[in-house]
Amino acid sequence: MKKPRSNFGMQGLRSEKEKYSIFSLARNAFTHHENWAQAWKSPEPKTEYDIIIIGGGGHGLATAYYLASQHGLKNVAVIDKGWLGGGNTGRNTTIIRSNYMWDESAGIYEHSLKLWENLSQELNFNTMFSQRGVLTLAHSEHELKEMNRRVEAIRLNGIDSDVLNPAQIKKLVPIININPNLRYPVMGGFIQRRGGTARHDAVAWGYARAADSLGVDIIQNCEVTGFDVSGGKIQGVRTSRGDIKTKKIGLCVAGSTNVLAEKLNITLPIETHLLQACVSEPVKPVLDKVVTFGAGHFYVSQSDKGEMVMGGDLDGYNSYAQRGNLPTLQHVLTEGIAMMPFLSKLKMLRTWGGIMDMSMDGSPIIDKTHIEGLYLNCGWCYGGFKATPASGWTFAHTIAQDRVHELNAGYSLNRFSTGHLIDEKGLGTKTWIS
Repeated sequence: MKKPRSNFGMQGLRSEKEKYSIFSLARNAFTHHENWAQAWKSPEPKTEYDIIIIGGGGHGLATAYYLASQHGLKNVAVIDKGWLGGGNTGRNTTIIRSNYMWDESAGIYEHSLKLWENLSQELNFNTMFSQRGVLTLAHSEHELKEMNRRVEAIRLNGIDSDVLNPAQIKKLVPIININPNLRYPVMGGFIQRRGGTARHDAVAWGYARAADSLGVDIIQNCEVTGFDVSGGKIQGVRTSRGDIKTKKIGLCVAGSTNVLAEKLNITLPIETHLLQACVSEPVKPVLDKVVTFGAGHFYVSQSDKGEMVMGGDLDGYNSYAQRGNLPTLQHVLTEGIAMMPFLSKLKMLRTWGGIMDMSMDGSPIIDKTHIEGLYLNCGWCYGGFKATPASGWTFAHTIAQDRVHELNAGYSLNRFSTGHLIDEKGLGTKTWIS
């Protein structure tokens, strides 16, 4: 009798001794690849766990994996109201970079990039991490001067970054229009060559499989309906699949953070916004870099299937929808066409949106809360996917040790009352403006 298939057809080998390899691939070819073991279990919830991570996306799964692998904590559950990776993890444009200006941002994103560089080997799962380079364009003298200042700050933190002139950009990406008579002429740019892209769902699957192999329970279709708090301490969580006792909860639910925070009577300095994305019909290889339009908020890369993957702006109003409005999408694509005119000839295959926590300074929150045993990971704005490994790594440390790591010390919740903001986007409380 055939073994049952795991969720979404992702089959894997759960034993530490049985790893994906050329030999396991060849061996299973003789049985038409019908005998792979399940990549992860689908257990019933226990009555009690040491730690519960709410949110089965990349950040939540990474947290659970590092709790088990780095801190030896195995009685851990990840619970999600839907399916694994069904939220923002599968709704982004997969860009990875660490070329941030502020020290706090540079620290956590560079740590994340270093984890990315060995992640496929560590998880024994191909995340399709491609260090193709991330190029950001400048379209005015002011932008170019600001870009040079940013690059110097990036280099001071030991992170690779190079300024390019228009001729160098044209040689690197021939399809970019560098005509000086354009409304937004390309006057230069800067590139992080170690940056790139990864396969978003593969990241979730890889962390899930690895966490499962270490004893973590991954529980899907388990919606949180409330919390059990007594004497200012976490006692458990109420779910659609019954009450579960625990002393520690990690809240890691991206755009739904405020929904659960309300159940705890917590008001957070974040708003929920929708980020646009779309993908075109496949074309022959024309772009081997990630390119960002500096005068607006448009970025594009080409997938391994030939599709042009494009992202852009927020709709500018609070929303929990996962589909954006047409005017914003038109605005985003107009910016792309100004930079790469050939995009106007392509048909769009699909559009979507991802809901994000937008913090008031454009930077995340990874911290303990005033409720003992409740830990918060939210407010990632545009940077959530690229931070996945480091977010999980630092959040796991914070939960396991009950204290923040130096990499997330600056991302405290109280910085919004003390004024120690990390204004990476440079727009203060108006992070949704581009």
